[in-house]
Amino acid sequence: MSERTTGGTAAGAGTPVGVVLVSHSAPVAESVAALAVGLAGGGDTVPVAAAGGGPDGGLGTSAELISEAARAVDRGAGVAILVDLGSAVLTVKSLIAEGDELPDGARLVDAPFVEGAVAAVVTASTGADLDAVAAAAGEAYGYRKE
Repeated sequence: MSERTTGGTAAGAGTPVGVVLVSHSAPVAESVAALAVGLAGGGDTVPVAAAGGGPDGGLGTSAELISEAARAVDRGAGVAILVDLGSAVLTVKSLIAEGDELPDGARLVDAPFVEGAVAAVVTASTGADLDAVAAAAGEAYGYRKE
């Protein structure tokens, strides 16, 4: 798990929403985090963490890495968690159901992984709240590439 930061918060908006990117592959999670932070303009106020791979460093998903990442980016405004594939969804849902493994306000966001990550980080960098960050990420399903 590594943390990156980007952007700024809108005047008076206060604490930024954190973003956690969960992939079955550590390099994929790290690369998507770097892309999202870079496209949001870099900076140091929106916390973004990659939680990729299994506990042994291979392919997989680690509840412990996800929990650590969410705690690392939590600043009190909520944490948007985006995932790549099925078992990552199940792992995050399990952590949410347990109730004490993730910070209050952590939310699994239904969004495409790459486009959603960029939209989430860019929106968080404007000082938007968790609902707006989640909505922007989810709207990425509508991005057409034709």
